[in-house]
Amino acid sequence: MAAGFVISAPASGVGKTTLTLALARAWRNRGLNVQCFKSGPDYIDPAFHAAATGRASVNVDSWAMDRVAISHLVCRGADADVVLAEGSMGLFDGVAARGVSGTGATADIAEMLGWPVLLVIDPSGQAQTAAAIAAGLRDYRPGVRLAGVVLNRVASPRHEDLVRRALNDSGIAVFGALPRHAEISLPKRHLGLVQAEEQGEIGKLIDEAARFVAEHVDLDAVLRSAASWSPQPAAKGLNVTPPGQRIALARDAAFSFVYPHMLEAWRAAGAEISTFSPLSDEAPDASADVCWLPGGYPELHAGKIAANARFRSGLRAFAETRPVHGECGGYMVLGTALTDADGVRHEMTGLLGLETSFAKRRMHLGYRLAALAAPMPGHRSGARLRGHEFHYSTILAQPDTPLAVVHDPTGAVIAETGSQRGHATGTFFHLIAEDR
Repeated sequence: MAAGFVISAPASGVGKTTLTLALARAWRNRGLNVQCFKSGPDYIDPAFHAAATGRASVNVDSWAMDRVAISHLVCRGADADVVLAEGSMGLFDGVAARGVSGTGATADIAEMLGWPVLLVIDPSGQAQTAAAIAAGLRDYRPGVRLAGVVLNRVASPRHEDLVRRALNDSGIAVFGALPRHAEISLPKRHLGLVQAEEQGEIGKLIDEAARFVAEHVDLDAVLRSAASWSPQPAAKGLNVTPPGQRIALARDAAFSFVYPHMLEAWRAAGAEISTFSPLSDEAPDASADVCWLPGGYPELHAGKIAANARFRSGLRAFAETRPVHGECGGYMVLGTALTDADGVRHEMTGLLGLETSFAKRRMHLGYRLAALAAPMPGHRSGARLRGHEFHYSTILAQPDTPLAVVHDPTGAVIAETGSQRGHATGTFFHLIAEDR
């Protein structure tokens, strides 16, 4: 039996990830096996989870995945002592229209799995009002149970006492209170946290967070509040077809946004994955039958990508006979040019006519449902793909044949259709699942 619970908050930026990593490492230091999950379409946090626990973490998403897929993914926690699902945004935040099994809200996962919610509250600028917020979240949806609260960034002992008293009066358990501690803040950039593999000191940072949280949070009380959970094996796995038998996958600081469950599903279906680094001027494996360029931060490395002739010529040669697909940043690199935030235009690979610019930032964010108008690697024409789009680029040109008709969760058609030319395809959304 594992102790399972969800870590959530009233809003983003409250400290969910830091607390998740700290609790995971603190319990691991006690000799417990800890398994983490990420609720929602975040491709950065699972790598931090893995750094804290030593076990791979995956995303579970109620808008894009059905209950069978979610059950299949969480079964990896069957041999764990503690299972933590880190939420995204606020506890009940999702989209307006229901997806496959929910709206994408963290609360969907908590209710589906029967796990109580450990709520992180930042009471900065308030005192008793924090109790009103916690009580409102506790009572908002009957199927979601609140285990208790950890306070983060309390200003002083007097401040903590005021908030604690109000929460206790509301019948809400307080497991601990964390004073402000700048040393355990995780570095951020425009798409979220700086990736775990880019932080050489990530292990020390997590250790410090674990030490700090263990001093201020009753870890035993938190464990007692968790649900005893024994997963039932799912009858089926994910509905995922590998894009090829042997996949050349771009993988480095510019190309790293790929959902771990996708790679695992490809391997489980018998595919082999060989990685290469465009930033190191490497070309895709010539023995591969498909090349996949994930998203990432190509805008931060555009000059180097443009200068790496071996990568660019190797990719072009590969695309003469075999399919190449790019997601978001990978799609931009398949295009004609990318203009960086300083307004400098960099020539990309030219496999597609797409041209993008970061000189005038415009956020594109949200779930996407795409009906393919043409096949792409692993998916037939007409397939319905669910994914998520998040970038700050502006489309200057998208002249090729549209790859798909793409809708947002409300059903509105959006302009980011993706492109298809020859053996090259690209999408702005990151694929999560195909409808069964």
